[in-house]
Amino acid sequence: MNRDEGRGRPAVFLDRDGTVNEEKNYLYRIEDFQFLPGAVEAIAQFNRAGFAVLVVTNQSGVARGYYSLAEVAALHEHLSRRLAAAGARVDGFYVCPHHPAAGQGDYQRLCSCRKGEPGLLLQAARERGLDLSRSYMIGDKESDIEAGERAGCTPLLVLTGYGRTTAQAVTPQRARRFADLKEAAEHVCALARQGRDPSHGNKGSVHD
Repeated sequence: MNRDEGRGRPAVFLDRDGTVNEEKNYLYRIEDFQFLPGAVEAIAQFNRAGFAVLVVTNQSGVARGYYSLAEVAALHEHLSRRLAAAGARVDGFYVCPHHPAAGQGDYQRLCSCRKGEPGLLLQAARERGLDLSRSYMIGDKESDIEAGERAGCTPLLVLTGYGRTTAQAVTPQRARRFADLKEAAEHVCALARQGRDPSHGNKGSVHD
């Protein structure tokens, strides 16, 4: 019997700003969007390895009135077109538009979807039949690590964006760290080729 028979599909959950694209405060303008070096290739690697690739992103700029959910969606359409031109894809985008203290109307509230809460990851798992125990959460902030831990995924830290600052608070025992998304993808896909679950090889760090 195939060891994966009857199990859900593994996923790679990606933070967006500072992980996939350059960190720019409250990014929403298409003309300001720029992939980080190696990110497109990394996503293509995840695709080829059979992972569901999902972007999970906090967008409190919506709550603050800086831009709309429609503008977030337009940016994600642009991101998807750029990926498609390179033979890569994101299978879905999950967005938290809330903020607990700042915001307008219903957007100003405590929620279960703002990372480090695991709500976006749990929602994706329900909708897509994912096996969270064989999945990864990759990001540059402690909230990404927390969301992955609480959802039952293996968290990985990239040193792009806010990652170097985050590395001072998050130990390698909590999240192995990598220079960027491409390096993380090489690690994840190597484990997948070996048929190893994410927990194997997660201790320690290539950039301790």
